[in-house]
Amino acid sequence: MNSTQALTHQNYDMLCGAMPDDSGRFQPTLVITKNVWPTRARTIAVERGVYDDQAHAIQAAHAQGLAWIANYG
Repeated sequence: MNSTQALTHQNYDMLCGAMPDDSGRFQPTLVITKNVWPTRARTIAVERGVYDDQAHAIQAAHAQGLAWIANYG
C-alpha cells in the first residue's frame, strides 16, 4: 500500500509519498509539478532512508521537495 500527501509550495504541487520496502519499513517518494506552464511532472530522486512509519517518510519527501524548489525551482 502506498501512502501519499498532496502539498503546495509557491508555484509547485508536491505529491509526497511513502512506499513500503521488503523489510516492512518505508521509502520516501516525490513528484513535483509546476502550476504554471510548462506543467510537466517531475519525479524527483529522493535520498533513500529507512523510516519506521509512513508519516516520517512523507515528511522526509516534503523536506527534500522544499529543498529542490529552493535550488532548482
